[in-house]
Amino acid sequence: MPAIETDGLRQQYGDVVALEGLDLSVEDGELFGLLGPNGSGKTTTIEILTGQRKPSAGSATVLGHDPVADPLAVREAIGILPEREDPPSFLTPREYLEFVGQVRGLEDIDDRIGQWADRLSITHKLDTLSSDLSEGERQRVMLAQAFVHEPDLVFIDEPLVNLDPILQEEVKDHLRDYCEAGNTLFLSTHFVEVAAELCTSVGILHEGELLATRDPRTLESGESLLEYFISTVGARPEEVAEP
Repeated sequence: MPAIETDGLRQQYGDVVALEGLDLSVEDGELFGLLGPNGSGKTTTIEILTGQRKPSAGSATVLGHDPVADPLAVREAIGILPEREDPPSFLTPREYLEFVGQVRGLEDIDDRIGQWADRLSITHKLDTLSSDLSEGERQRVMLAQAFVHEPDLVFIDEPLVNLDPILQEEVKDHLRDYCEAGNTLFLSTHFVEVAAELCTSVGILHEGELLATRDPRTLESGESLLEYFISTVGARPEEVAEP
């Protein structure tokens, strides 16, 4: 059974169709990238798959669970890093990660916090109020909470936002290692270069429709993922991005 499978997912907000008939299959161990401009339906897809939003039509399974019928089972089994979400401003990173560990029933949370703080270079900030952290430091805390319980599947919406170039490379290495260990990653991005460098499979989403799914490593000789995107959508991502 695929790690993620959807059948005709549709999401409509009033007269606006945000997602139209999404049929998707992501196998175990894939580093899958959902690539599309802002407003293409990427975040809506993640919200449905993680049990945060009920679709207007269609169905999905995530690690064998139905995110509509049993959203708690899905959330217990996965990790999530939403775009533009910060740790609570009134907690320190240590307090927030301890809370995450308690919710997930982790007995060795102190050891895990230490490991992830070291891996993401935030050990010296563990006892600083989150409100006093930089954007990049808050992003690192949120990365830690997504992986600290070592789930089989993690959803990440724009994983490299606010990270400096050195840490971006370190995070990329971790994401690759995570999937090479047999886990699955669902990555949402509008940066073609990120998808091309990281992903083993890429789906191109535009105006709520999945236009194509390809392995960026097996495109026709000499064709880049950006060129393939342009030929599929008819424009560069930034030219169709919505504010």
